[in-house]
Amino acid sequence: MKTIDEDIRTNQLRPCYLLYGQEGYLKKQYRDKLKTAAVPAGDTMNFSAFEGKGIRPGELIDLAETLPFFADRRVILVEESGFFKNSCEELAAYLPGAAPSVCFIFVEEEIDKRSKMYKAVTKAGRAVEFASQSGELLTRWVLSRLKKEGRNITASVMQMFLARTGTDMGTIDRELEKLVCYTMGRQVIGAADVEAVVTEQTENRIFEMISAAAGHNQRKALELYYDLLMLKEPPMRILYLILRQFQTLLYLKDMSGKGFDRKAMAQQTGIPAFAVERNVAQAKGFTAARLKEALREGAGLEEAVKTGRLDDRMAVELFLVKYSV
Repeated sequence: MKTIDEDIRTNQLRPCYLLYGQEGYLKKQYRDKLKTAAVPAGDTMNFSAFEGKGIRPGELIDLAETLPFFADRRVILVEESGFFKNSCEELAAYLPGAAPSVCFIFVEEEIDKRSKMYKAVTKAGRAVEFASQSGELLTRWVLSRLKKEGRNITASVMQMFLARTGTDMGTIDRELEKLVCYTMGRQVIGAADVEAVVTEQTENRIFEMISAAAGHNQRKALELYYDLLMLKEPPMRILYLILRQFQTLLYLKDMSGKGFDRKAMAQQTGIPAFAVERNVAQAKGFTAARLKEALREGAGLEEAVKTGRLDDRMAVELFLVKYSV
């Protein structure tokens, strides 16, 4: 990210940029930064945008070879094209010798660093990964935002806020705006404010559901499941998230037994450091054998649903009933 900032600051933009990774909020921020730096606002003559599969490389090359209209650069934005996972030899061969007046901005979620396109971009321009941010970085970011708004928040309430939002910066941004508006006229944000306006993400409800199962509270586990169904969450997505959490708990249980510290656990599992402790506590509610059994059971239920032998809603109910007794 610093390399892009430096290119913008010095007005030395490269012929191509690849912005990739899971952190959509930051990718959008830097996509817009590059666009603003490369072409004046409202310049539709020298800016073209393409999105999705089926983009023809030849069309992009023809456009790149067209001189900009009364401007220094022509900007071509290409989003989620799949060029960096599938073969795109024509464009990969073109990029290293691209016209000096063009600036390609590629935005992708998933890429293959072995692809010719990735190697072409790294040779001719810059490839920058936007990975999920650590809990420490997210905390600093939220605190800086709150400071600008004249708000204060305690460490415990901050953890409560991030536990509800998860680590997606776009979600945090939206929920933070709601929280700031809700506390207008006050300096301190409290737990009651977070509970009142911050939307609890599906993953957090899944965590509560599994905590209920670990505590043998079958009624609460099923109530949380029915709540998610009311919110139009597909049963198979719910089961996928449950199994993903069970897999995480199995990893944590194994690492705890091997003496890993909390920081190492966070790095290995991708869980924010502030959330490791509560996940470790949840893992204690199951034996390793029980977690492995649940993962096998879940895989079997998924197959039963896919082959039409079991209703998807019933499959998740059966799973929750079995693992909350």
